[in-house]
Amino acid sequence: MESVSGNGSGDFPPETSASVLKDRRTDALGDLRVLPDEILCTILTKLTPRDVARLSCASSVMYILCNEEPLWMSLCLSIVNRQLEYKGSWKKTALHQLDVLDTYTEACKRTLQFDGFNSLFLYRRLYRCYTSLNGFSFDDGNVERRENISLEEFRKDYDGQKPVLIDGLTDNWPARKSWTSEQLSLKYSDTKFRISQRSSKKVNMKFKDYISYIQIQHDEDPLYIFDDKFAEAAPDLLKDYSVPYLFQEDYFDVLDIDQRPPFRWLIIGPERSGASWHVDPGLTSAWNTLLSGRKRWALYPPGRVPLGVTVHVNEDDGDVNIETPSSLQWWLDFYPLLADHDKPIECTQLPGETIYVPSGWWHCVLNLETTIAVTQNFVNSKNFEYVCLDMAPGFHHKGICRAGLLALDDGGFEHIEKNSMSHENSSNYSDHTRKEKRVRTCQPVENTDNGNCTDMSSCDSLGDLEYSYDVNFLAMFLDNERDHYSSLWSSGNCIGQREFRDWLWKLWVGRPGIRDLIWKGACLALNAGKWYERVKEICAFHDFPSPPQDEKLPVGTGSNPVYLMDDYVTKIFVEGGLEASLYGLGTELEFHHLLSNSTSSLKNYIPSVLASGILVFENGSYRVIPWDGRGIPEVIASSNLISPQHKEVDYPFGVWGKKQFEYQIAGTPSHELGNCDKSSSMWPYIVTKRCRGKIFAELRDNLSSKDALNLASFLGEQLHNLHLLPVPSPSPNHSIPMVIGDYTESSQGNGFSKNTDNPAESELFVRILNRRRNNVTKRLSEWGDPIPSKLIEKVNEYVPDDLSVFFDIFKNETEVCRSLTWIHSDVMDDNIYMTSGKNISDPCMEENMHVTRSDISNGQKHSWHPSHILDFSDLTLGEPILDLIPIHLDVFRGDSRLLKQFLDSYKIPFLRKESLKDEAQGNRSDQLSYRTMCYCILYDENVLGAIFSLWKELRTATTWEEVEEKVWGDLNNYAGFS
Repeated sequence: MESVSGNGSGDFPPETSASVLKDRRTDALGDLRVLPDEILCTILTKLTPRDVARLSCASSVMYILCNEEPLWMSLCLSIVNRQLEYKGSWKKTALHQLDVLDTYTEACKRTLQFDGFNSLFLYRRLYRCYTSLNGFSFDDGNVERRENISLEEFRKDYDGQKPVLIDGLTDNWPARKSWTSEQLSLKYSDTKFRISQRSSKKVNMKFKDYISYIQIQHDEDPLYIFDDKFAEAAPDLLKDYSVPYLFQEDYFDVLDIDQRPPFRWLIIGPERSGASWHVDPGLTSAWNTLLSGRKRWALYPPGRVPLGVTVHVNEDDGDVNIETPSSLQWWLDFYPLLADHDKPIECTQLPGETIYVPSGWWHCVLNLETTIAVTQNFVNSKNFEYVCLDMAPGFHHKGICRAGLLALDDGGFEHIEKNSMSHENSSNYSDHTRKEKRVRTCQPVENTDNGNCTDMSSCDSLGDLEYSYDVNFLAMFLDNERDHYSSLWSSGNCIGQREFRDWLWKLWVGRPGIRDLIWKGACLALNAGKWYERVKEICAFHDFPSPPQDEKLPVGTGSNPVYLMDDYVTKIFVEGGLEASLYGLGTELEFHHLLSNSTSSLKNYIPSVLASGILVFENGSYRVIPWDGRGIPEVIASSNLISPQHKEVDYPFGVWGKKQFEYQIAGTPSHELGNCDKSSSMWPYIVTKRCRGKIFAELRDNLSSKDALNLASFLGEQLHNLHLLPVPSPSPNHSIPMVIGDYTESSQGNGFSKNTDNPAESELFVRILNRRRNNVTKRLSEWGDPIPSKLIEKVNEYVPDDLSVFFDIFKNETEVCRSLTWIHSDVMDDNIYMTSGKNISDPCMEENMHVTRSDISNGQKHSWHPSHILDFSDLTLGEPILDLIPIHLDVFRGDSRLLKQFLDSYKIPFLRKESLKDEAQGNRSDQLSYRTMCYCILYDENVLGAIFSLWKELRTATTWEEVEEKVWGDLNNYAGFS
């Protein structure tokens, strides 16, 4: 780092030794001279600050490139690990983040000058850094301006159709006077706000530091407050404005505020800052109200990709990534190239004006001076179907919605024809899978009359197909090969998969007046129409009544479609593909058989099974094959899913077969699981008795403290019963050959080896864990926020290299301890049923136990008692502590009081007998808190996201031990009872 300033004399031979001035690039860059400066500067951003400092000493040109402010801005934002304070330059700010600023303050003051070098790329960037936008407004904008517009006029002329600039909506807002830099500085000087920049890290700045920064900065793309959590940081700001009457219909408002996707933002930015070209998330619509300053807007209708913008659509999960220049760069470098008929519609927004941006519209914003604004995205009757369409699996439709017909590949027309001709209930799907990443962009084409243009009709040979941002047209591009329940969920979707199902269900229950619209959206996103037809076939076969029209939407948030009808519940297994579904049903049926032959009281708290089987679609019609989990139906045997040695097992798809299946897929990324992403023509199903009452998820906010404690006791008692149930012994046919990589070298003789003395079930469990352990850093990185990046970097130091150390205790042949037990795996708030009033002997038979939403909203108090635990499709074998993870994080929401109540009722040691516990004193792997934290990290689902959402203060944790102690420390005081 000490060489960052280079040679103070500027003597860098041989470049400066010649008497005649010459281009120093050749000698200074060597073989790198063939690369454009833009590429060289991009490469430098991938290095560490220390490496850039060293490289600056290599030559004069490298010194110039390595001391560019935009480079150090990028480097600083990539390493920021504390509150950001701008120190006058980005190099100094980066050194401050590295705690070395005081050491190199003098070095930073010395700047070397070199002649014989010029760069158009660097000059343009420097120009953008210092350009003034005083005369950059677009006063003759072609966005319609309205004032005193009625709701009826807005819905008729603009909603879902075209942008409009509206004045007069903010006349009564306190924010019109109080939202200035000076006023906000007085009240929120030390408040931290989130900063938007092209960085993977979340950056916060105190408001006073941000104001100081914008007053002295000369960045081409300045830092920009774009904070969706401003209401948490400064709740009083919500009192300064209200949602305008034109935009108050918002279907997301049925969700609690912490369940909603990000929807409102405080926006503050200096001259030259702004939002580059984008389409709003999830194809939502938006309103944006300016309180201070001026903004220039440019907009294109849906499907019209702006010049210079590239749209990437991932073929695995449909994730959309947009590559675009900054707002200022686009207006300076690309806008002048456009012919008049290719220019966007534009306007300059003034204080007090609100702009409405419809669903799917491209827009770009440039701040002409320091601006303060508030914006909100919403879903209403005009864009609801588009939002649902965008949540559907696949990639064709996502590309078409944003890039129009440019997103069509060579087989695009065949895809449309196939969709338009296919019958709604057809299930004959292709096995073709795609792994490449598609890139579609609108490039200028030569036009002899107008120079460069981006006219859609000239970009491709599209035949007679005409693009239309119409939901029926866009739905033709949905991928019938993929299904919501078994396909990857795009990481770019504005809401999670489980949360999306919960949203539709809450709309269905809470707003019956729009059920026709909700059904249309559910058919687009969930294939709800096809699942409804399938459940009716199952009901008809068993002489059960079909779900009525008001119950035709799959219920709840689970990963398989579930239907309610009279006294029955039908669940169709879909999650994970056909093979995973067969193991899910087979294991659940094996468990029910075992439970029915036991004396455990657990059977009183699990709905009984009334029917089960496999629904098959072949030759254009459905047929039902009853199956109790035993043996292999011919339709399955002929599919070659089962290896020959498994055919003699009583339950070939039982828990041990499922464990082998878990082993085969452990550690495999979701997009590499072959069966998961392809629709099937066979669907296992189960029909159980319907419970009366309410699920806990709908009651949690209305339960008394006493009822919550009773629930914790109930769960402790039932998990006690579950974990004491006998586990089937593995068959010799369930042996798995040793695979290189399942164990580290250190495990030979120190954990499990080829001649292990440990129980077979424990060995298989450990091998599954070790496979998950192998790619843990990659998996956590893909999950990303809110998991702190610092902790992701340290995860390999925290989790044992070989998970067999957790099972060394079983080597003591004089002690007997159960290694693995039945694990429910999914005891969450939507899998617990509760009944109102006094306890009843059989809640499944009790009539009229439904409590209406109005009862709750009117404040009527009920005493609620837990009655049933539902959904055993995720049953497996494992350490008992695994069941505590979803209970504590999802049901208890981290409440230590409820955790203690649970443990008091559970009464089984999680580890071992006291004698062995004493021997293991001081062994980290035998601390309950450490083991549980490791299991959280290795969990299939992103439970870490739940941890850092519940305990927000842990987002600044620097070690996993801090997280472990905060979340699971109480477990170390639990011993259980012999």
